[in-house]
Amino acid sequence: MSADIKITDFVFKPIGYGHYKVTYQSPKTGKQWTDATNDMQLIDLTHGSPHPMRKDLMKLKNVCKNK
Repeated sequence: MSADIKITDFVFKPIGYGHYKVTYQSPKTGKQWTDATNDMQLIDLTHGSPHPMRKDLMKLKNVCKNK
């Protein structure tokens, strides 16, 4: 059984205007992946949303894991 993805699995750190350093930590293994992104639409859909959708969280996870 896999753990469901949550916004708390991510850490967002602004690194400049329109750029974020995003770290994803797997709830199952504890491994971490980090990437910098300027996709502000995706940041708004996840970090800026009170209830982010699973599909948006999965897209952000893929950004982190597939530099």
